[in-house]
Amino acid sequence: MSETPFPEAFGPIKYRRWDGTQRFDAIEAEELLNAMADELLSGADVEEAMARLARFGMAGRMEGFQDLIERMRAARQKRAERHGLSKIFDQLREKLDEVKRLEREGLERRMHADAPTPEMHEAMQRMAQERIDRLDALPPDVGRAIRDLKDYEFVEPKAAQAYQELLQMLQEQVLGSYFSNMRDSLKNLTPEQLERTRRMIKDLNRALRERMEGGEPDFEAFQREYPELAGSAKDWDDLTRQIAAGMAAMRSLWQSMPSDMRDQLEDLLGTAFQDAGLQQAMSDLADTLSELVPMDGHGYEMSGDDPVSLAEALELMRQMDRLTDLEGQLRVASGPDDLKDIDPSEVEHLAGKKARRTLEEIQRMWELLEEAGLIRKDGPRYELTPRGIRKIGQRSLEEIFATLKRDAFGSHRMRHRGRGGDPTDDLKTYEFGDPFLLDLPGTVRGAVMRGGPGTPVRLSAEDFAVYRTELMTQSATAILVDVSRSMLFRGCFLAAKKVTLALDSLIRSTFPKDDLYIVGFSAYATQLKPADLPRLTWNEYVYGTNMQHAFETARTLLSRSRGKNKQVILITDGEPTAHFEDGRPKFSYPPARRTFEETLREVVRCTREGITINTFMLARGHYLVDFVNQMSKINHGRAFYVEPERLGEYVLIDYVDNKRRRVS
Repeated sequence: MSETPFPEAFGPIKYRRWDGTQRFDAIEAEELLNAMADELLSGADVEEAMARLARFGMAGRMEGFQDLIERMRAARQKRAERHGLSKIFDQLREKLDEVKRLEREGLERRMHADAPTPEMHEAMQRMAQERIDRLDALPPDVGRAIRDLKDYEFVEPKAAQAYQELLQMLQEQVLGSYFSNMRDSLKNLTPEQLERTRRMIKDLNRALRERMEGGEPDFEAFQREYPELAGSAKDWDDLTRQIAAGMAAMRSLWQSMPSDMRDQLEDLLGTAFQDAGLQQAMSDLADTLSELVPMDGHGYEMSGDDPVSLAEALELMRQMDRLTDLEGQLRVASGPDDLKDIDPSEVEHLAGKKARRTLEEIQRMWELLEEAGLIRKDGPRYELTPRGIRKIGQRSLEEIFATLKRDAFGSHRMRHRGRGGDPTDDLKTYEFGDPFLLDLPGTVRGAVMRGGPGTPVRLSAEDFAVYRTELMTQSATAILVDVSRSMLFRGCFLAAKKVTLALDSLIRSTFPKDDLYIVGFSAYATQLKPADLPRLTWNEYVYGTNMQHAFETARTLLSRSRGKNKQVILITDGEPTAHFEDGRPKFSYPPARRTFEETLREVVRCTREGITINTFMLARGHYLVDFVNQMSKINHGRAFYVEPERLGEYVLIDYVDNKRRRVS
């Protein structure tokens, strides 16, 4: 760490060496929202869109659950391809061979040792030979051989000691697999420590049974009594999971072995718990845990050449089981609550740094969006904030602009002249009443050219040059969005929602004095707010395209606006098929003549109130074209046929082109 001097107001700047974990391309909240925008506009709620983003990530930017699951599988497969179980008992076999060697050497010394009488010498030889024969008759597999030596009366003290050490090592490995926290305390077990372990297992089983029956045993008291077992656990549930994981590892090891090795493992387990009280306590605990926690175990095909001991194999099974459990947990995860129990450091230990980074990025998604004010918790679920909706509108606007050619705007300016507005690059001689946007260099240059060189430069009225401006008309717009069934089936619904949000964003950012009203219509029309659009969907049980009610609603809304320029933007893929009759929508397809007539009457009312209707058709059906032609004759509005993916270009260009007028 080093410090670099900087102005005192800011304090020292601290640098540290880049260690590979710092991200220069960290995911940002708006990037996450952009990735979900289309899905949100297609009708998905925030929870669904976030779950999908977490599942599949963003190509080239962020991995998702699917990628993390693949990393878990790869980590498990790597272990299986590296390690093998064929030599799992070699360490125990070497220890067993040492026991037999020491006992055989002791027996052979006694066979050749001097005795007080020939009879005694013969008896010693006979006894020694019987024991040698018994050693030779031991089964070839380690488990049964160690078990059979339990009843053997050793002659050589060193051999007897080596056998006890062998049993102790076996106990340490098996108990250490069940109680991973106790591995250090299980080394060099004394009879007193073994008795304490037996008592601890009985007390643990009693407490777990009490919990199963609805009691509340004191975890802190148990933790104080047996810190070697419960020291790192948070509560009874945490301790139960830890111990169950160890027992599951033993089951997984058993299922991963061929049948002959399973028999050996079973014999070894019986020998390890040679103490009847300990064996019964372990059996009772296993029964209790099997009722509390599923411990099916998993069989793995271990094909590697790297040998492992029994203790190493059990730890390997524990890791592979945990990878399998994490994979299952990630497979069903959808929100932050499903990830809170996953420890990033454990993921790094099992699957590497990249897996941890992926997990942390996914865990951080919800927090990033909340901190940026783009989503918020509404009860148990998340929803978009107004800021989030505006950001989606801006994204839609940018997406539409990105498809336009550089000269798309400004190519259809009309020649109306007036006052006010934004300055242009064109100059004109000042006239009374013009905004005094003076071009000083041009004004002085004009005076010099008129009066010639010399000082002082004298200005006259005709020397003043000012910038021309564009007239900014104030307008009120009602955008009518068809939300009938056909809009979804033809893929038009998403395009209509995106262009509506984009237009709202454009007006808020560039033409804040304009009014915009949004009306959604199918069997009937209703006013919508921009916040409603992401959640807006179609109703499969409602039929009809009621343009009559849509025009009536738009006319009512536009009457509230003080802007003189009023227009309706109609976005639809079909002709009117419903109208109000006796206060209820009446549907008919093919469209009834009465529906056309009632709708055109509303068009006449809009025309009388100076409302221009511009129609953007997303289909070219015969009935629709016929209706739009009749409507255009009445209203003199324009009609466009556009593909859904280019709808935004047409609507926004048309809107902007009709906003700006050149001022003389």
